[in-house]
Amino acid sequence: MIKKMKLALSVATAALAFAGLTAAPQASADELGDLKARIAKLEKADAEQVATSKKNMVFFRGGYARNNVNRYGDILTDTIGGAGVVTQQNGKKDGWYIGAGFDFSLSDDLFGLHDETELLAELMFEYKEFERTSLAVAALPTVALSTVNGTLTAGSNSVTVGQFTLTAAPKIKFMKSSAFRPWIIPVGFALHVISPPSDGVTVLKPGMMFAAGVDYNLWKDIYLGVDARYHLTIGGGDTNTLDGVNLDGMTTGAYVGIGF
Repeated sequence: MIKKMKLALSVATAALAFAGLTAAPQASADELGDLKARIAKLEKADAEQVATSKKNMVFFRGGYARNNVNRYGDILTDTIGGAGVVTQQNGKKDGWYIGAGFDFSLSDDLFGLHDETELLAELMFEYKEFERTSLAVAALPTVALSTVNGTLTAGSNSVTVGQFTLTAAPKIKFMKSSAFRPWIIPVGFALHVISPPSDGVTVLKPGMMFAAGVDYNLWKDIYLGVDARYHLTIGGGDTNTLDGVNLDGMTTGAYVGIGF
């Protein structure tokens, strides 16, 4: 699209120059100055169009998070009493998230396929929290505790069940000339880190992300949007868990973006 605009600008410049020369072979200094002003105006319009057609964004997100499976029963999530009995299960399905990310423009016309469709690269990170308690120490194997302490006793440490996710994905954004712009992420790469660790004391698991959303240009370079994302860890059956912890789930919420 940019190449087409440059070609049109060259043709317009040549036409203006030809018209000026044929109409007045002995053009005055004022006429030549007027011609140069017209050319400069066209060049400025082209530069402004290029600047607005390749738009990057930083955005800040927040909203509702949900995992498909809770973390009840994990060694490091449940809290225990002095008799070694579980007093509270931690790690429910529902929680909240906050995050931020960047959109980097790769093509303002989907590599020449469609003028109104933009291709961006999204880099995003988010923190999800599903439960927090300070009722007792996290449960550990009874033998390990009795070896260290002699007896199993309650404590006052907190247990926070959370998850950090880093993603990188292509984003296809439609309706470039409109203030209201829907978008999709066909598939992206995600890397999840859980806290506390799984029963196997592992914390890291890769996966895939699918997403869709829409944003609205509220004022100048300020945007408001909503999105929904689904995370699917790589593998099938029992292999899509992190030592028994299933990380598949979704988020949905709103975001504020700033264009640059």
